[in-house]
Amino acid sequence: MNLNRSAAGIAREMVERQDSLGITSFEMENGTTVIDCGVESKGSLEAGVMFSRVCMGGLARIRTGREEYGGLVLDTVEVETHQPAVACLASQKAGWNITGEGFFSLGSGPARVLARKPKETFQRIGYTEESDEAVICLEASRYPPEAVCEDIARACGISPEGLYVLIARTACQVSSVQISARMVETAIFRLDHLGVDTREIKMGRGVAPIAPVVGDDNQMMGITNDMVIYGSSVYLETEVDLPVESLPSVNSEAYGKPFADIFRDAGYDFYKVNPAIFAPAEVEVLNLRTGRREKAGRVNPQVLKESLGV
Repeated sequence: MNLNRSAAGIAREMVERQDSLGITSFEMENGTTVIDCGVESKGSLEAGVMFSRVCMGGLARIRTGREEYGGLVLDTVEVETHQPAVACLASQKAGWNITGEGFFSLGSGPARVLARKPKETFQRIGYTEESDEAVICLEASRYPPEAVCEDIARACGISPEGLYVLIARTACQVSSVQISARMVETAIFRLDHLGVDTREIKMGRGVAPIAPVVGDDNQMMGITNDMVIYGSSVYLETEVDLPVESLPSVNSEAYGKPFADIFRDAGYDFYKVNPAIFAPAEVEVLNLRTGRREKAGRVNPQVLKESLGV
């Protein structure tokens, strides 16, 4: 498998289908392809699915649906991957601080594999690849400067012509989809944080509600996180025992508040937020070796309603 080549293929398909997906694309003077999925473009649910597939390096099946949460009916996104450590930690994780010329964004996607950002993640999971193409996904309200794209390409060891940049602001439909599509990632990230060898996780599947776009970037940052923290369900298959009770978001001392309030109480500093809150609402684990099933946590529709103001 090669995550960047797979993701680049999806990116090219997005460019070909941009009109029907509600997105736009353009080439910078240095040859970098920028795919606007929600900065100036409106986007769509399907564009959100494809953005999410790119984030996971093409290693996931992703589809949308619709479910009821305590009387609240919301669109949903379902993710399934049989390479969860690589798909989630090596690619989907927002693990690269992209900065320069007043621009800032956290970078997701398989370009992180080539740049080894952060290095410790790749030391733990032991995944590497080579590619003359790279794909990075950014959540930002403006396009990255050309010099920033050149820095990204240089870190990946490729020419700028081989770089694809997918970008969407927080307050757009594509970001609502791709943030909710991180429900399995939050479980794998939590396991990694607890010192579990995530390569032992053989399959991850999850579903989460998709936040309707009802506010600006700051408001939507809280609401989109709440969809995962209070609305997501994740199922994992493994061949080792896992600390299942420690996985769901209910373990955080901040649990029960909308994320906007949690973030405010932390002085708007992500590093002061108890990391246990970045987890699925409920988790079920099947040990394939012993046949044992364990479940912890629960979906909390009340906080979803509070977050959405309904």
